[in-house]
Amino acid sequence: MTDSEVKAPKIEFPCADYPIKIIGDTGVGFKDKIVAIVEKHATIDFKTLAERQSTNGKYTTIQVHIIATGQEQLYDINSELRATGFVHMVL
Repeated sequence: MTDSEVKAPKIEFPCADYPIKIIGDTGVGFKDKIVAIVEKHATIDFKTLAERQSTNGKYTTIQVHIIATGQEQLYDINSELRATGFVHMVL
């Protein structure tokens, strides 16, 4: 298989169980701020919400599963999270 044959997998929308992982600076209210931002754009499945801190406690990872309705929605979530200044990575 050549590089030109390898393509990113296509996402079929709506996607009822789309995972988003957010990594940022640990701080008071980090999870609440992340949830508030994501909820502006999507429905969160709170049963799957997970929070974990790095070994040294400097960073926190939040994983949420949403109902993804389109590429523009995912772009908006990513943009708003990264614009906060305390989010370092959105996967």
